[in-house]
Amino acid sequence: MNKEIVSLTDLKIGEKGILVEIKNSSKAFRRRLLDMGLTKNVLITIEKISPLGDPISVELRGYQLCLRKEDIKDIMVMKEDK
Repeated sequence: MNKEIVSLTDLKIGEKGILVEIKNSSKAFRRRLLDMGLTKNVLITIEKISPLGDPISVELRGYQLCLRKEDIKDIMVMKEDK
């Protein structure tokens, strides 16, 4: 099984990834993501991408969360094989 680490923005609708790390250096932003449930090893599924590509709706921990593409470019995930 080939597991590659990619940015969350690289996933397409229906693809899943396990959160590996958040590269953003802003402590306040990192804390906000952690408070929303984006913690290490959580499974994230891309649910919807708006027609213009921003925002992106993801599913994690049983709920949907909409995030701006700019905010999730530094979220690194291990892409799950189908």
